Amino acid sequence: MARMNYLAAIAAAQREALREDDRVIVMGEDVRANLYGTAPGFVDEFGLQRVLNLPISEAGFTGVAIGAAMTGLRPIVDYSYATFMYLAMDQLVNQAAKNRYMFGGQATIPVVFRASMWYGASSAAHHSDRPYAMFMGVPGLNIAVPSSPYEAKGLLRAAVACNDPVLVFEDATLWARKEEVPDEPYSIPLGVANVVREGGDVTVVAIAGAVHLAKQATEELTAQGISVELIDPRTLSPLDTDTIVRSVQKTGHLLVVDPAPRTCGAAAEIAAVVAEHAHDALCAPVRRLTAPDVHAPFSPAMEKPLYPSAADIVCAARDLALRNGCVGSAPR
Repeated sequence: MARMNYLAAIAAAQREALREDDRVIVMGEDVRANLYGTAPGFVDEFGLQRVLNLPISEAGFTGVAIGAAMTGLRPIVDYSYATFMYLAMDQLVNQAAKNRYMFGGQATIPVVFRASMWYGASSAAHHSDRPYAMFMGVPGLNIAVPSSPYEAKGLLRAAVACNDPVLVFEDATLWARKEEVPDEPYSIPLGVANVVREGGDVTVVAIAGAVHLAKQATEELTAQGISVELIDPRTLSPLDTDTIVRSVQKTGHLLVVDPAPRTCGAAAEIAAVVAEHAHDALCAPVRRLTAPDVHAPFSPAMEKPLYPSAADIVCAARDLALRNGCVGSAPR
């Protein structure tokens, strides 16, 4: 085991993938300079042909990556900011997501698109989006949202091995967080949620950086006598609906915590799934804690209150669990 932060875990996953398979390449803006710490020493070890600096033309290099994948390579594309993906929407939605289908299965698209979400850092509106929800509605795209260094490494390894495109949204609020990560290679299957903590009174599904906040809230709620079952979905497409539904059938309550905007978000999809498949088990309406439908301001004082906090989660979960006197009495 090695103690490492989120960025180091990404670097470790990429290094393992490059060492194991000559078809894997890393490409993006300033990747050779190791600007964000996810490609340390890569040029020296793997050479310039496998670590590619690309011009600031996201539509162009996204198309290059898709074409490279269709001809046998397995590119890892680093967008730096998630908002840069907007400039490549045609390539992502009309090419990466559809080409396997359009070619009748004769071509696969084993390409990973890494994108950092810089919200909460006074990066202003052009750099602070959390856009995973808009890609959830595109058939053919896998969406991963790692919540820790362990998850970041394991999900990235699974993404590189996948024969379909995977979008990995990396939460920059977690970059400095450290934990023990196995030295040996491992992967976390796409589409399998993690039950972080088992409980019986309320189910909390938390996404990306909200998982850490929910862990803090869970400790306080436990001290108050409220038993929380905390679920990290890990991937939003495919979404492990079975694990979420089973949990709600046990607890009778659902709180979804998502740092992204509310309307048509991941929290809304999870709420809809539970409404369809576990309605009879609910003791109270599903509750969502999300960011509002506004652009991120530059001002730290204005931006910070936009996102769910641990205190918000405590209040919402407690309100849910105590509603209708359902604590400990939800259907089992």
